[in-house]
Amino acid sequence: MNSLQEFDTSSNTTNPNTNTSNLTSSSSSLSLPLPLPLPLSPSSPSQPSSSTTTTTTTTLSRYENQKRRDWNTFGQYLRNHRPPLALSRCSGAHVLEFLRYLDQFGKTKVHTNLCPFFGLPNPPAPCPCPLRQAWGSLDALIGRLRAAFEENGGKPEANPFGARAVRLYLREVRDSQAKARGISYEKKKRKRPPPLPPQQQQQQQTSGSNSSSHVCMLC
Repeated sequence: MNSLQEFDTSSNTTNPNTNTSNLTSSSSSLSLPLPLPLPLSPSSPSQPSSSTTTTTTTTLSRYENQKRRDWNTFGQYLRNHRPPLALSRCSGAHVLEFLRYLDQFGKTKVHTNLCPFFGLPNPPAPCPCPLRQAWGSLDALIGRLRAAFEENGGKPEANPFGARAVRLYLREVRDSQAKARGISYEKKKRKRPPPLPPQQQQQQQTSGSNSSSHVCMLC
């Protein structure tokens, strides 16, 4: 992965006591810590002009802006890792550490087995159960980071965000939160149209045979 753009870890040499607890929370839809402004591509200017910044902000979609913020947040996490972790050495296990770290910024109440509201979608009173990142937010986050990794030179077969351990973890979070919150994350199946009555089926078959006979006569 020589072509993979690495996050700069040299910024931590001046403050060796910095750790991941120093990150602050942001106001994005997914409760992520505040990222540092890292470029997404090596060709990005280090100090863009105000006109360039305005044009980029208006042309980028909401998805692209969110993907940039998520990528920068993950880069900050790698820099604050002890020891600092290079992106080329990042594995699925490190991605799982990142996801568990994000739970401290979660806003979704996940009831424990001992909670009287376990399995209730609308609990009637507050409870001391912990707040976690919702499964849907984590699933969308991994999708954006997986795309950003390959956009920055990473090989698809070496993408840590697509590791099997990450997929299994997301599935476990989905199932556990579905039970704890009393909701279902299953995709709705498309309803098949009801079968036609025998009379209509016979009429369609008859009309089809008549049209084919007319075509033969014209031939």
